Amino acid sequence: MKYLEAADRADVFVQHAFDEDTADLGEVRMNFATAGDPKRPALVLIPGQSSSWWSYEQAMPLLAGHFQVFAVDLRGQGRSTWTPGRYTLDNFGNDLVRFIDLVVQRPAIISGHSSGGTVAAWLSAFAKPGQIRASLWEDTPIFSSETNPSCGHSIHQGIGPVFALRNKWLGDQWSIGDFTGMQKAFPVEVPAPIVKAFAGFSPASVNPPQRPPQNLREYDPEWGRAFVSGSATASCDHENMVAHVRVPVLFTHHFRQIDESTGTLTGAISDQQVRRAGELVTAAGQPFTYRSFPQMPHAMHEYAPDTYASTLTDWAATLDPD
Repeated sequence: MKYLEAADRADVFVQHAFDEDTADLGEVRMNFATAGDPKRPALVLIPGQSSSWWSYEQAMPLLAGHFQVFAVDLRGQGRSTWTPGRYTLDNFGNDLVRFIDLVVQRPAIISGHSSGGTVAAWLSAFAKPGQIRASLWEDTPIFSSETNPSCGHSIHQGIGPVFALRNKWLGDQWSIGDFTGMQKAFPVEVPAPIVKAFAGFSPASVNPPQRPPQNLREYDPEWGRAFVSGSATASCDHENMVAHVRVPVLFTHHFRQIDESTGTLTGAISDQQVRRAGELVTAAGQPFTYRSFPQMPHAMHEYAPDTYASTLTDWAATLDPD
């Protein structure tokens, strides 16, 4: 299968408030944007599944007074290379190991959202020594994005049906592209508690758009298939990963509920799973700071950038500067 570069999809993209650049990492060319003075501490922002760097566009000016900010597109998203058959947590993490070496060129704080938070967790455990100073996991599906987790709900008991729906109707690399069919199938193929949660947080779920939203246009739906099938996480057991974390962690936990009649998890991760993640990080000898925002939508950095920025900067100020 041919890898797809940004030039192959040039008609997809739109202009943003920050200039974009590309780092050649070998297998992929990683797209990114920067803000802030290079003399300030480095901060790398990692978006979640079906999201591009510009989901941080409103937060970046708030962070630029404290950090030099690097917001990236992971492979398969945004303007970065699409790599069919190569969407794994290990590959996402190793891309950023090279990015930090080649572009950031100094130790960095990292902040990952959702699936990007699992990449931040991977880096917290497996990056080169000294690359990562500390790690924010923003509503990150530790355990809950695995098909057979050691703790709590699997991806099939949560957001997995949404990822499967996207892949079924849009196809790998948008090879099907039936966006209208996907919208019609959403209330049929997705469990009712998740449909209800989407409607509560997303006006677009009540009044569906006539064309795919920009973030979805920039996303390879094979990502979803990789997570639902388990191939994305097969070589990276979350229990083992979190047990090897070597840096301080801040976990922000947003809206979550477990439906009494079906057991479906609505939200990224359950209370039980966060507790277990915290136990593992603490047992590894690292501080684990937990902040609960039970009314917050999944992407705090996008929907409440002021709260996200202040939460991150206040925590970063407590870190050892060395």
